[in-house]
Amino acid sequence: MSLTGPTRLDEENDMSAQTGLSGSVTTVYKVTGMSCGHCEGSVSGEISQIPGVDSVKAVASTGEVTVVSSVPLDDEAVRAAVDEAGFELAGRA
Repeated sequence: MSLTGPTRLDEENDMSAQTGLSGSVTTVYKVTGMSCGHCEGSVSGEISQIPGVDSVKAVASTGEVTVVSSVPLDDEAVRAAVDEAGFELAGRA
């Protein structure tokens, strides 16, 4: 039996590539103004308080902040957290 076109498994694999393992969502943001480990910690600490966030990794040298969450996050909530840390959210990477 030959299948032509996408199968349900293909669709599920496509979805898991977008959301990551176990239904988690990975989003990369660009943050301006970070220059050191303390900056990374401040941004990570504020973003990690957003409900649904599982992990945060901020890298000052690239300005990228990778957030893994159980649900898609509201960009304005992320912006508010970054602002609270004293930095500016430039958008998604």
